[in-house]
Amino acid sequence: MSVNYNIIPSPCYVIDEERFRKNLSLIKNVADESGAEIILAFKGFAMWGVFDILKEYVGGAAASSVHEARLCFEMIGSPAHTYSPVYKENDFRSILKYSSHISFNSVSQYKKYLGALKKNRKKVSPGLRINPEFSEISHGIYNPCSPGSRLGVSAEDLRNGLPEGIEGLHFHVLFESDSFALEKVLKVVEAKFGDFFGQIKWINMGGGHLITRKGYDTGHLIKIIKEFKSGTGLNVILEPGSAFAWDTGELVATVEDIVENQGIKTAILDVSFTAHMPDCLEMPYKPVILGAIAPVRGKPVYRLGGNSCLSGDVMGEWSFENELKPGDRIIFLDMIHYTMVKTTTFNGVQHPAIGIWTKEGKFRLIRKFGYRDYRNRLS
Repeated sequence: MSVNYNIIPSPCYVIDEERFRKNLSLIKNVADESGAEIILAFKGFAMWGVFDILKEYVGGAAASSVHEARLCFEMIGSPAHTYSPVYKENDFRSILKYSSHISFNSVSQYKKYLGALKKNRKKVSPGLRINPEFSEISHGIYNPCSPGSRLGVSAEDLRNGLPEGIEGLHFHVLFESDSFALEKVLKVVEAKFGDFFGQIKWINMGGGHLITRKGYDTGHLIKIIKEFKSGTGLNVILEPGSAFAWDTGELVATVEDIVENQGIKTAILDVSFTAHMPDCLEMPYKPVILGAIAPVRGKPVYRLGGNSCLSGDVMGEWSFENELKPGDRIIFLDMIHYTMVKTTTFNGVQHPAIGIWTKEGKFRLIRKFGYRDYRNRLS
């Protein structure tokens, strides 16, 4: 059922329930067929206003902080699989409370909190994040295996063996990847860390598995996991973030003004790239816009500008079928994963509302932001 963008307030992130359920159904099927435990990674999608839908398909989540672990515990109703590059002492008691599994970034961090793990009344399974020193990620900012990486322990770090009490290994070296990339990584992991498999209970293969992208070979993924589980006897955990919300919704924006400088026309919007679509500037990547194409001679061409005062808060250029004018809607596609969790209130610009287009074909507002949200963040 098509979303009626004209009745949605601007600016607003809107998730389509039908598309969301389609992704969830596919993920659940992969989990059922492969025997893997597939959980949501909050770093990619934490829109808890739709967790009532999520919980029909998935029962857990991966957390990267005490706040994410608490969100999992309170809003999904299960303890989290938690990993952080470092844990603070005054947070660790809560980390224990809200987690079922805790992965440590270094042997020293594990040893620091080993006493707390042993004393904790509830059993929490400890693991180590490993760095296989192999990744096909082309974006350096997202590559945890870059030289000098702070993330995970190498095989050399474990030359004297696995610390006593470690029950799992955790690697995360994929980014919007397919099952064939995972297959390559697994061969390296098995070669470097396979001797430890007999000493552990589980292996967390991290995120970056873009299971719901068109063309992803889910049959191949299922085959890889089943063969790995059969050969090792380990419980396999996957924690994709993007896959859950991939192509499930849009960011609705409005043209507020048109300015021209040296022949370049810029449509200034009621949203900001730096505040509301930061990956566009960080990676960078050019978002897809409904009804717009790459610049074509003979068609109107516009650069798009955000409403913050950052000079670089611009993106483009695109061709449109008709000249843009104030009041026109601009619909940025696939803006629900990662974008939403990374937004800021820079400049105090209006944060987009959050809503859902229900399976009944109606818009429901979940959250609207205002002055107090901006003020309270800095008080």
